[in-house]
Amino acid sequence: MSRLLSRFGIRALAVTLLLVGVVGGYYLGDDRKIQQQAIHAQLASEADEAELQLVKEHHRAQMVAGAERRAAEYEAVRKAAEVAKAEAQRAKKAEQAASRKKRAAAESASTATKPYTGPIPASCKEYSGNRAIGCAVLLDSGFGLDQMPCLDKLWNKESGWNHKARNSSSGAFGIPQALPGGKMASAGDDWQTSPATQVKWGLGYIKDRYGSPCKAWSHSQSVGWY
Repeated sequence: MSRLLSRFGIRALAVTLLLVGVVGGYYLGDDRKIQQQAIHAQLASEADEAELQLVKEHHRAQMVAGAERRAAEYEAVRKAAEVAKAEAQRAKKAEQAASRKKRAAAESASTATKPYTGPIPASCKEYSGNRAIGCAVLLDSGFGLDQMPCLDKLWNKESGWNHKARNSSSGAFGIPQALPGGKMASAGDDWQTSPATQVKWGLGYIKDRYGSPCKAWSHSQSVGWY
């Protein structure tokens, strides 16, 4: 009987130990599983954090790059505007210079000599009165007969070759319409009554200022006076 109990007790103890081992192994395995799950969860959290940090860094880099790009674009636009402004100013100056040159050319053309192309008299005999006197003094002053038609047109316009002609508004006097008439005294004291003295003074004035009667007539045609 005691042996039977002893065997039974030993078996019971063995079963108990086995159960304890099984239970302990179960709990030990369960704890390991929990630990592994915790490790996995921690690793996943760290990975998420790293990914979030990477996203933030990428976003920050994009913001910096965008700011730099906008700054470069603004600088390019500013420089382009400066270049355009400088080009516009140069174009304006060039246009103004061209306009001034054109006006100067027009003024020069308006005062340019227009050569006389009409008939030339064979001699002073073709004229009479004060015109005949004027033709004679013209030749004595060193001019050729080719200048007489221009002189004739010029003084016909000014006074009609009347040595007593007086401009009531300006005071110009005589055949050449000297202003004032007293200027002609340098050619002779009889300047008020002598057609020859008036012509002599008038031709001297024309020679000094224009070079010839035809040039004086050209100027008169351009601007209305000589």
